[in-house]
Order: sequence, then structure tokens, then C-alpha cells
Amino acid sequence: MWDISDKYTVSEAPAGRAERLALDETRFRACFRAFFYGELLPRVYGGQSAPLDEAREWLALWRERGLSEGDHDVRFARCLVQAIEDESAASPLDSVYLAAYRREKPEITPEDREVVLRVIHDRRSVRAFHDRDIPDALLARILAAGQHAAHVNNLQSIRYIVVNETHEPWVFRGVDIPPAHQHIAVLQDDRCYQGGGEKNLMDRIVDAGAATECMLLAMHAYGVDGAWLTYNDEEQFPRLRARFDLPDYMRIVDLIDLGYGSQTPFPPQRPDVAERVIVRV
Repeated sequence: MWDISDKYTVSEAPAGRAERLALDETRFRACFRAFFYGELLPRVYGGQSAPLDEAREWLALWRERGLSEGDHDVRFARCLVQAIEDESAASPLDSVYLAAYRREKPEITPEDREVVLRVIHDRRSVRAFHDRDIPDALLARILAAGQHAAHVNNLQSIRYIVVNETHEPWVFRGVDIPPAHQHIAVLQDDRCYQGGGEKNLMDRIVDAGAATECMLLAMHAYGVDGAWLTYNDEEQFPRLRARFDLPDYMRIVDLIDLGYGSQTPFPPQRPDVAERVIVRV
């Protein structure tokens, strides 16, 4: 079985130009993001010197591979390099080249805070559903919430299988899978983590968990119910892998059952936070 609990090997980062050109496109893009989001951008934020020669080499390799110059990753990377080179700006962060990416921190009103906290506090795990479809446009918003979760080095590894039980009956059901009307499997493209370094098991688990939690909160905000399923079924995952012809590098991490709930679970009882703080200094 191939799942998130497998042991991962940390690959060596591709060191030279030839090795980088030889990468498949998915891994090349992941290494590209790891450099610009994980190495170059933190240096800009920290006011440190930036490895511009390597940045220019990555941009040249992007062009040499014939990848789209309009892609969001390369557009940001190019602007970042131009901002670092901009001698007219007090700092790269003040450069006109990054103006399109600059956002003022929006004001969060007391009413906004109450709504956010209400969504967090009132969400429930629902396991009984009406036989009613979630509109495709609403499903897209839920999936987009997962894409906006925090993600190590912006590697963008998250992938989805989205199934309507009417079209694919029983493929998602196991011993304790509730009979949801629709399902989302959260997957990761393992190639995104093959850029070397310490992007290992913990990074991957956190990335998938963050995406899943963001989708659960978005579901609740839109009036959609569901449950987060994290168990690893010895029949379920191979069945999904075989039915949808998943390649080996696509790892199934967890599942979400969702739909319009036909039950209202009792709120889980939580201890006071003071009882759970074991150190405060």
C-alpha cells in the first residue's frame, strides 16, 4: 500500500545545469518554487544579500525548457529579481517591480472576527447526508480554499479526486466510511518534494492537513457539511488507486465526505484552554 505513512527518502537537490534540465517538468517547477519562495524571498524579507546569479540561472533554464513566460511562478520570480536589481528603490520590497504583488493588510473588524471564530467553533463532523448535489461552482470554491492553505515553499503539491456517489457508487466506501453523497480525496504529487533538503514527512503531513482544514472551514461557511477521514484502509486506497489509475508518485493522504447534512451532531465538549497550556513563560 502507498500512503502518507510510508517512509520517505530525501533526494539530493539537482546541483548543475544539466541535472536541472533533465528533471521532469513537475519536479523542475517544484525546485524552481523551492528556490524563489524558500530561499530567495526570505532573504529579501530579511534584508540579506540574495544569490542573484543562481536566480538568473533558474530563469534562463525556464526559458530554455520552453515553459510559458506568462506562468504565475515565473512572472513573480522575474519581478523579484528585477526588484533586487532595482537601485532606485530603498529596498527590493519598495521596488516598483513588486508593486503588483503588494497588498495592504486589510482591516479586520470586530464583526469579521466574530464570524471567523463562529465558523471555527460551530463546525461539526456530520456523517449522514441528503441525496442532493453540491453545485460545481460551490465545490470549486471549497477546493480553492484548500489551495490557499499554507504550504512549505509554496510547492503546490495538493491534488484532488472529487467523486459524486451517483456517478461512482461504492468506490469510496469502506468498513467505516459514512454514506456521503460526495467525496474528496486529498492527494499529493510526490515529485513536488523531490528537490532535496529537509522537505520530508512532517512537511507533507502538515501541507495536506492545512489544505484539508481550510476546506472543512469553507464547507461550513457555505452551509455544506462533512467529515474529515484520516484512517488508512487496506482496501480503500488500493481500490481508489486502481479505479482512477493513479501513478505511483500520487499519494493518497486523507478523505473528506461532504454533502448537505441530515443530522445535527451535539457539540463536542472541550476543556478550558488554561487546562491545556503546560508551559507559559
